[in-house]
Amino acid sequence: MDLVVDNALVRVRGSLPRDVACDPHALAGLELEPPVAGTIYGALLNFKDALAALGGAVTQPPYKAPPRAPVLYLKPRNTHSAHGAPIAVPRGIEALAMGGTLGVVIGRMACRVPERDALSFVAGYTVANDVSVPHDNYYRPSIRYKCLDGSCPLGPWVIARRHVANPDDLTLRVSVDGVERQRANTRDLVRPVAKLLADVTEFMTLRPGDVLLVGVAANAPLARAGQRVSVSVDGVGTLDNSLVAQ
Repeated sequence: MDLVVDNALVRVRGSLPRDVACDPHALAGLELEPPVAGTIYGALLNFKDALAALGGAVTQPPYKAPPRAPVLYLKPRNTHSAHGAPIAVPRGIEALAMGGTLGVVIGRMACRVPERDALSFVAGYTVANDVSVPHDNYYRPSIRYKCLDGSCPLGPWVIARRHVANPDDLTLRVSVDGVERQRANTRDLVRPVAKLLADVTEFMTLRPGDVLLVGVAANAPLARAGQRVSVSVDGVGTLDNSLVAQ
């Protein structure tokens, strides 16, 4: 069932205890589900520093030039996970990359939307951890690196669009075992949120419940089994998950 906490939507598995109050502390001990049920799309190289990190390689084969349109990938249903759920580290993998990012939740069908109107198609925002096996192929990421089971936690809720004044000026932080390991801001996106939505919907339709991840900054921190990771987005929330050995 759904629980409204601080004007945000939280999806809870099963029924609620009678003594749950509608505040963030109400999440403690509850079994949560991902707060959205659509398709999750990620945007590659949409942070300026991530694109810059390619250096001269961006003009060499197979790339030959910086991307002229959004470079997208999928986080399919097997990757969808929730706040508090464990992230499994596969056997033979020493560490996983923690891709903290902002998730844009679509509220109504969006097809060829103009940039000036794009945000009106947004229902709200959530926090995402785009977990992946470290890899070097940025333009065509392998499914085996990006689509591990449970590798896209979302949550802990969806904040309604009206409560986020400017999605293009939000600080993102990734902490491992309580120590901040990365800080970025959505003001450094190659394509700001409205522009990204307009460019994506130029060639494909987004439907209610779909989520568009705006991108991951350069040098995503690594985490290993036994460690705890927090991803926070100012004004949206904090997503916590622990890593476990498979």
